[in-house]
Amino acid sequence: MLRRLSGTVSWVKIGLEMFTARGPDCVREVAGLGFDVFLDLKLHDIPNTVAKAVESASRLPIRMLTLHASGGAEMMRRAAQAQRDHAPDLLLLGVTVLTSLGEAELGELGVAGTPGDQVVRLGRLAVAAGLRGLVCSPLEIAPLRAALPLEIKLVSPGIRPSGAGRDDQARVMTPGEAARAGANFIVVGRPIFQAPDPAAAAEAMI
Repeated sequence: MLRRLSGTVSWVKIGLEMFTARGPDCVREVAGLGFDVFLDLKLHDIPNTVAKAVESASRLPIRMLTLHASGGAEMMRRAAQAQRDHAPDLLLLGVTVLTSLGEAELGELGVAGTPGDQVVRLGRLAVAAGLRGLVCSPLEIAPLRAALPLEIKLVSPGIRPSGAGRDDQARVMTPGEAARAGANFIVVGRPIFQAPDPAAAAEAMI
């Protein structure tokens, strides 16, 4: 699939499903095909463990790595320090609120307010802790741009082309809408992988 997509996309996101099945070697293989790798592990643990995990991941050929901003300020500070010490060019991203969660789901977790409120709250916490990027649904791009320094990178999943189904995403936009809102990167999976012609689908979104 990646060979078919070569020349259309330059970044590949490797998530939990692939990483738990194939381990670090899959990261090296994808990077060896010439792609920039976004390793989406969403680290979430005590500060020391996450800092050590960032240190370990920094030995791989990756350009972006995720952790959960809900892990707290100290966890993010330690992770950011490990990133600066071991991989100065690695973009460490704080995941704010998963795009599968709406207000009702947050309420079940004891979080009051809307997803947008929580995203901005966690975004401010992450930036204060030293992170230089965030993962957010496209609906929260504009509030984050208003609340945070312009240099903070925003990566948005929940991207669906016009007419596509939402699957398990609760907060979505089209690629063009997300770009106009101020996303630096968009994450697209099933609309490309499940298309009859994946390369054509990627080109259409670009």
